[in-house]
Amino acid sequence: MSWSVSDVADERNLDNTGLFGEFRRMVRTSGTVGGIAARIAGHKMGFRSNQHIHAEDLKSVLGGLKGPLMKGAQLLSTIPGALPEEYAKELAQLQANAPAMGWNFVRRRMSAELGPNWERNFRAFSREASAAASLGQVHRAILPDGREVACKLQYPDMRSTVESDLKQFRMAVGLFYRLDSTIRQDDVLDELQDRLYEELDYQREAANMRLYRLMLGNESDITVPAPIDSLCTQRLLTMEWVHGRGIQKVLDTNPPQEARDRMARALFRAWYVPLYRYGVIHGDPHMGNFTVRDDYGINLLDFGAIRIFPSSFVQGIIDLHKAIETDDEDLAYQAYQAWGFTNMSRDTMRVLNEWARFIYGPLLDDRERFIQEDNDPQYGRAVAERVYAGLKRTGGVQPPREFVLVDRSAVGLGSVFLRLGAKVNWHRLFQEMAADFDEARLAQRQADALREARVPPPLGTTA
Repeated sequence: MSWSVSDVADERNLDNTGLFGEFRRMVRTSGTVGGIAARIAGHKMGFRSNQHIHAEDLKSVLGGLKGPLMKGAQLLSTIPGALPEEYAKELAQLQANAPAMGWNFVRRRMSAELGPNWERNFRAFSREASAAASLGQVHRAILPDGREVACKLQYPDMRSTVESDLKQFRMAVGLFYRLDSTIRQDDVLDELQDRLYEELDYQREAANMRLYRLMLGNESDITVPAPIDSLCTQRLLTMEWVHGRGIQKVLDTNPPQEARDRMARALFRAWYVPLYRYGVIHGDPHMGNFTVRDDYGINLLDFGAIRIFPSSFVQGIIDLHKAIETDDEDLAYQAYQAWGFTNMSRDTMRVLNEWARFIYGPLLDDRERFIQEDNDPQYGRAVAERVYAGLKRTGGVQPPREFVLVDRSAVGLGSVFLRLGAKVNWHRLFQEMAADFDEARLAQRQADALREARVPPPLGTTA
């Protein structure tokens, strides 16, 4: 094999790991967090000049990192009042994209995972990545038996990257908390940490894929690719290649209303059949994690951020829906306690109910409708700002860790449904899954499914 200048440069860049690479990264992220801290402090003190410019710069810096700092910032941007409005708007636009690593990286990593003769496992293997994200990149390949597969290969030294980024992120959030303790985020950070560490284990993700294939096996509009277990390691995930287009490319063709509605129904069931029947949710519903089939069904692609809940938590979700529907404050208070909200006043509960009415609203309306019938694009943020102001007035709140990904999924899916322009009966979709809910049956189904799919116990939970 011949070598070029770019090859050598690529090898040198990949050697920025270990002690010196970690030091360089620490300096970089520390500077970023320091800058964020200074800007946040300036915002709280009333200095607002060039705020939008600073926010765009912050998004640009965080978007270039290949670690969890970006994901953490995205998560914070969905929590009312956790960041100044200008920063929240910019961070909400971040996508998990990163420049792909070159062939020398791929060759070394594949050899480390499957041995020096790794290429014998494939009839063909693309040198160019078909996708690159925050933790790794995907290559298309063909197995000796002719099956097309996708190989997701993790970037080097991601464990120390995660640890470094989390330390910096905790420092930044600690500063936010000292300046404004309305939303106490200790449990949010614990949840983020455990889920990110789980995402680093691709063998766990392969188990999650088996779990989703089991849970959604009867859903004809949803495809979950099968992992190729013999070619999966902790840092390499090999799965069936599924054909589909990104949702934006589909929308660019101006599909008919029927197609928009079919995509929305498939997505709704992909997220909520597992939740209401098995107590499992996919915590990352952004549009890069699924593609659209030619018949407007969907392919689910990423299973790193999966959360497993006790049946009592799912009962709380259903109880809160009923409480909002019937204006039953006692049942609502009981539901929040089941979620893990503790030491909460009734006034704080009433503020949280405003957010719940925003989330549950489409599910309460037994008719075909758009997910949001108000044409104001800032409506959701306006609700969030009112909720934040109410929480500040009533003494603040500490969201439990179990709440984080459920809320994120609801907000994220709502955004996708809004972009789709789907008009369906959300109430009936919900009732199809939740009407006959029973805690004991869910607990048994969950235990059976986790055992059959060989899913390891979640980090930091008792589920």
